[in-house]
Amino acid sequence: MAEARENQPQPDDDLSIPRAALNKMIKELLPNIRVANDARELILNCCTEFIHLISSEANEICVKQNKKTISPDHIVTALETLGFGAYKNEAKAVLKEAKAVAAKKRRGSSRLENLGIPEEELLRQQQELFEKARQEQALLDQQQWMQMQLALQQQQQQQLQQQPPDESDDYS
Repeated sequence: MAEARENQPQPDDDLSIPRAALNKMIKELLPNIRVANDARELILNCCTEFIHLISSEANEICVKQNKKTISPDHIVTALETLGFGAYKNEAKAVLKEAKAVAAKKRRGSSRLENLGIPEEELLRQQQELFEKARQEQALLDQQQWMQMQLALQQQQQQQLQQQPPDESDDYS
């Protein structure tokens, strides 16, 4: 029976921001101020409630527009609807920054930009490597062909040596 309870979704009361993340934010925002544990708990509850409030309102807006995914515009509209319009510009700025960070991360995965070598130079180097590989392969092919020819000649000589002498060649 305990397993059945584990698979069920938790009630909203159990959803919360991770304490480590909250503590980090408090430390960054208020580096020289000590915050009591009960104050941290209150901040945590307020943040969780705020997120729940905004996301619920954004979901209602989304449903009214017959959409299936909550978009940033739904969040901004929810802020305005709930009387938090003063945060609209800041929310948009944070969204813009988050998109820039995500785009930079995607570009950062491409190591070409990090090399500092122009694309034309990289292409030239690649062509040189291809040519070197072709030459090496041609040399290997030639060596293999020569080995096969040598083995064939040796096989032919062995066959000639194993054949009995022809009696018609006897001139006596």
